[in-house]
Order: sequence, then C-alpha cells, then structure tokens
Amino acid sequence: MNMQDVAVRGLVLLGCGKMGSAMLAGWLDGGLPATSVFVIDPYPSDWLQASGVSINGTLPADPAVVLVAVKPQMMGDALPAMQALGNGTTLFVSVAAGTPIARFETVLGAQTPIVRAMPNTPAAIGRGITAIIGNTHTNDAHVALADALLSAVGQVVHLDTEDQIDAVTGVSGSGPAYVFHMIEALAAAGEAQGLSAAMSLQLAKATVAGAGALAQAADEDPGALRVNVTSPNGTTQAALAVLMDDKTGFAPLLTRAVKAAADRSRELARD
Repeated sequence: MNMQDVAVRGLVLLGCGKMGSAMLAGWLDGGLPATSVFVIDPYPSDWLQASGVSINGTLPADPAVVLVAVKPQMMGDALPAMQALGNGTTLFVSVAAGTPIARFETVLGAQTPIVRAMPNTPAAIGRGITAIIGNTHTNDAHVALADALLSAVGQVVHLDTEDQIDAVTGVSGSGPAYVFHMIEALAAAGEAQGLSAAMSLQLAKATVAGAGALAQAADEDPGALRVNVTSPNGTTQAALAVLMDDKTGFAPLLTRAVKAAADRSRELARD
C-alpha cells in the first residue's frame, strides 16, 4: 500500500477543519489527484469547495484510507457512518485527540487496521511534528503509508506503545501553547523594562522563532547552544540564574505543566 494505491482507491477525509485542511493542502501539493479525495464535512470552507475534491458525496466502496480529523466531541456521530469500511482493507488513521484505538475497534470492528496519530498545530504551515502508533492489525506498509500522509505537514515519529501518546500530548501536542505563552510573557517583561508593546512583541516573536530554528538546524544540543550565549557573569547568566532555579525555574515548572497535560489526556481517554 502506497500513495499510488491511495490515488487509485481513494482517500476519505472525515472532517476538514484547520488540521484536515493543512493535510489536504500538503497531499494536493504533493501530487495526489483531487479526484481521489472524498471529504465529509458539514461546513466546507470556500478553499475546500474550490479545491476540486468530492465534498459530502458518495464514498468509494473500498478506499485505501479513511483519515479521521473530526473534533473528539463529534466522534460519536461521525465514526459510526464509517462502520461499513471496518474489518476490511481500508486503513483508518486518526488525528483526533483523546480517542484511543480500542474505541475505534469497538465501532469499526476488531480486525480493522488503525493508526492513531498525535499532530500539533504548526502542521498548518508544514512545520508540525506527529507521533504515530498502529494497532495489531497494521503492517509495515500501513504504518509507512500513515507516515507518508502525515509527513505532508511536518516530521513524524513512531511510538512503541499507545500509552506514550499521553506524554507526546503533553510535550508536542499541547506544547505550541506553552511557547505562545512564553512569547506573551517575554513581551510583557520587555514592556515592564520600558519598551513599547509593539516592539517588545516583535522582539519576543523573532527571538523565539529564531532560537527554535537555530536549535533545529544546529549540530549542538540545546544545552550547548545555551552555553554559547552565556558569558561568565554577564547578562544572560543573570537571567539564567532565575530561570534555572531548582525550585522555581523553567525545568520544574515545565515538568509540572507537561504532567498536567499528560494526566488530562489519560482522563479524556477514559471518559
């Protein structure tokens, strides 16, 4: 099973919000024919309607893939409509948060090949990172196809067990919000030191974006990059003395934050 198989048999996209639209744009840019894509979405965007894909029409009898991108609260209504495609040769890939593989197997059938994925919002600009794990009915070809589909919006990593999804949720799934809040806080701190709001926000956004790009591109690990910026008894060291405090610094704060997100992810999966 590969992208050529998807082009021939078809891909069903269940839900086409921001994440679904980002993936669809990546697939179409990568050469997947619009005529091979069948979207089910109650409120199709203007962009989607102009994309050339089938919208809310008749689905293929045996598509290569059904990609589930609906919000978790809509899953109860949307997934049963796909039941006829379960227990067959169609691969289901879910990017819906908080919905474990077992729930899909209950609705679709225990023999259904299912890949669960946890993407994040930078996928909207092709800079996401997605973690995936398949159930016992997926083979190497299934996982490779899921990887290829999700690589359209960024990097992909492969998990060993499904319960690692909760930790991924805490780190990269929810992580963009932590970074956005850091930008807010850094900008506010700049204002407190006398900068204008506009300039402080510009400095904060560019600093976080540039540091992230440097961390991604550099051969050194982030610790080495941090040391490179830190002169003995200089300004950065003064700031790091606060940020690296064992009790009140970044590390213990983020440890608590990521644990809170991972714990909530576990709770949602049990609901």
